[in-house]
Formats: sequence, structure tokens, C-alpha cells
Amino acid sequence: MIRFLPAVVVFVLWVYCVVDVIGTRDDRVRHLPKVGWLVLVLLFPLVGSIAWLVAGRPQRERPLTREQGAAPSFPEYHRPGRAAAADPEKDEEFLRGVRERAEQQRAAYEEQKRREREQAEKTDPEA
Repeated sequence: MIRFLPAVVVFVLWVYCVVDVIGTRDDRVRHLPKVGWLVLVLLFPLVGSIAWLVAGRPQRERPLTREQGAAPSFPEYHRPGRAAAADPEKDEEFLRGVRERAEQQRAAYEEQKRREREQAEKTDPEA
């Protein structure tokens, strides 16, 4: 059984490399065309497989760093340091302030529109 082990290892390596060559995109293969690598691996199982792993297989793409424009690896709302309100009273106070400010802005807008209408009526009484 031990004497068959090297042959089994070479066969498994050969099958892996054949499948890897076939599954690799044409534009990612290095040093030879994809068909050349396939022929090399098929005709020379051990040497061709090792050559494919060392010289032909595409290198892994390194992920971008933050300086290169990579997006963070976590969603915005699960960002570390982002905390929900721990005090319901402060949360309610904040929401009350937001509502008051919105009402002030709405009233100011309506007052501005009213003044503009009055101004338009004074300048053009026929309208």
C-alpha cells in the first residue's frame, strides 16, 4: 500500500492542476497561454503540475487598503464605536428638539411665502 502512495499523490496533484488550469480565466494565466499550460500539465503530470503551481497560476490579488480606497469591512450601522442611545430621556429630549426646529423652519418658510404673495399683490393688483 505504501508503494502506491507516491503515485496517488502525483495523480491527485495532476487532477487538481488540470482542473485549476481549466478553471482559470485566460487573462489571469502567467508566462504561457492557457492552452500551453494545459498541454504541459497533461503531458508531464509531475513536472507540469509543479510548474503550473510555481509559475503559471495567477497570483492572489491583495485586497485594497483604506488608503487605496477600500470600503470598510463592516456595514455603516454596525460600525465599531457607533452606539445607540443608552438614556431614553436624552433620546426623547433630542427628538423633541428636532421637532421644534422643524416647526420653526416650517413657520419661517410659510411666513416668507406669505410675504412674497403680499409683495406680488402690491406690485401687480390685477393678478
